[in-house]
Amino acid sequence: MSERYEYVPHRLLGRRVLDIASGIEGELMAVINENVSDIGIERWVELAYIRGASGREFTTAATNVEPAPDQPKTAAGRRDQRSA
Repeated sequence: MSERYEYVPHRLLGRRVLDIASGIEGELMAVINENVSDIGIERWVELAYIRGASGREFTTAATNVEPAPDQPKTAAGRRDQRSA
């Protein structure tokens, strides 16, 4: 890949989320697959961009993102149960 990043779809985009690594809540703005290497060997990581209450965005691993405690756990899970 020649690009250094690409956007990744995520079920929680635009929703309040919790970064389990830092304990900070905010709105999930984007998930981007980024080449974080500063040397010749590529290292791709999915980073979540979260906008905190202060308005500043921070990054965390996409695997650290879960719905904020006041949010439903999975809307998709409820739809799947109805169709089953």
